[in-house]
Amino acid sequence: MNSNHDTFISLNPNPLVSHLGKLPRDFTKEDLVRYFKDKDVKMINLCHVAEDSRLKTLTFAIHNEAHLNEILNNGERVDGSSLFSYINHTKSDIRIKPQINKAFANTFNVIPTINVMCSYLDEKSEPLDISPECILKRAGERLLKNTGIALKVLCELEFYAIARLEKTDLYPGTPQRNYQESSPFIKFEQLRNEVLSTLAACGIPVKYGHAEVGMFEDKNTIMEQHEVELQLESPEEMADHISIAKWVIRNLGAKHNVEVSFAPKVSLNHAGTGLHVHVFGMRNNESIMTDANEQLSNDAISMIGGLLKFAPTMTAFGNRVPTSYLRLVPEQEAPSNVCWGYENREALIRVPLGTCSEEAGKRSCTQTFELRLPDGSANVYHLLAGILMAAEHGLSNREKAVQTANELLVEGSGFRRDSAKTLPSSCYQSAKLLEKHREYYEKGDVFPKRVIDGTIQQLKSYADENLKKMLADDEKTDQLIKRFIHCG
Repeated sequence: MNSNHDTFISLNPNPLVSHLGKLPRDFTKEDLVRYFKDKDVKMINLCHVAEDSRLKTLTFAIHNEAHLNEILNNGERVDGSSLFSYINHTKSDIRIKPQINKAFANTFNVIPTINVMCSYLDEKSEPLDISPECILKRAGERLLKNTGIALKVLCELEFYAIARLEKTDLYPGTPQRNYQESSPFIKFEQLRNEVLSTLAACGIPVKYGHAEVGMFEDKNTIMEQHEVELQLESPEEMADHISIAKWVIRNLGAKHNVEVSFAPKVSLNHAGTGLHVHVFGMRNNESIMTDANEQLSNDAISMIGGLLKFAPTMTAFGNRVPTSYLRLVPEQEAPSNVCWGYENREALIRVPLGTCSEEAGKRSCTQTFELRLPDGSANVYHLLAGILMAAEHGLSNREKAVQTANELLVEGSGFRRDSAKTLPSSCYQSAKLLEKHREYYEKGDVFPKRVIDGTIQQLKSYADENLKKMLADDEKTDQLIKRFIHCG
């Protein structure tokens, strides 16, 4: 083994990595079987993410080594019509196939258990064209083929921890001022720390965690906002890891009798919850984000222009419930207009401070730009596929994309609200826009037509055309927020 390999293995919190002495990308079926035998693992969960973007689980008790091999080789048949609205129940059998390099230890099961993420296959054992994973993969392949550019993304996963606590005046938090606060002024720091360590043990690269601005008390209930930020990864890895991370955070909440919500709004008058996505572009594994003067490059500005064009329709994937549109309002550090700016937290796209370093005479910059549109209701696979397609559109239509970006750049903190294009104000409006501009996403058959049809139908089913009028009734608003408290 070389020293670089040893560096990645040493102190790795993933028990499979430390025991097998290799990274997940190098796992083989034989490695996994050996781990089961060495660690006396009794059960295997085949996990998969369907239309609702929530982790699903099919559990097997292992009978013997032959049984384990059969599961790892063949997966299992499942009912596709119960997982996807666009699969007819008269012909609904599909298959889930384990991906050996996506195995991780289930730390919540008392019985030793390994979870393995799966791909969907159709009746011919071909990749299922409507599966979220396939859509995302096709979008990445289209971007690379047409532009020579690949993206990495980083997601900021925000959530509220909600619990009933005895009333105490000891070290009270400050509503809307909780950003990176420490205990004892926050109450769920230990829960967040356990989230970080569990995610790392599942093989999810975590950057950091901290308290977010949101904190308030309602009668005997405290609601406290936290954020976990993941490391830059490929879009396909990030989509899987966000789905697993939500599963981990909810399970830890249940373990500690704390309710966890990724909903865009848990209270109308307090900070909403986003799922910000940082975008980092590469050509031949080299950053394309900055020019020789360490300024934002033409490539990056072209991608921003593409995202600004796609953004109103992208709400169909990133803002999928009516309460999403209670968050997208002015002066709440959430976007309401289609614009971008440097370090501006009300802009749709924010360019944060980048970090440049020099090693062995080579200078590198980690500049990204941040899409602040999505929230926890997002179908992260469809959302990231949309981002890839928007980037491809901008890079393939550079002149128009740069012009769009220049027109929609907000200098300082000023907004031209009177002339700026606004985002949809309801699921219904989002559906109508997707219906009008569906060709953005159907190019090259990246999004199958029935997926777009199903998305439009789902958004319209909420019948929230008059969402603004509903907000005049406090009771109806509270009921709406409670209805979608566990979305995503």
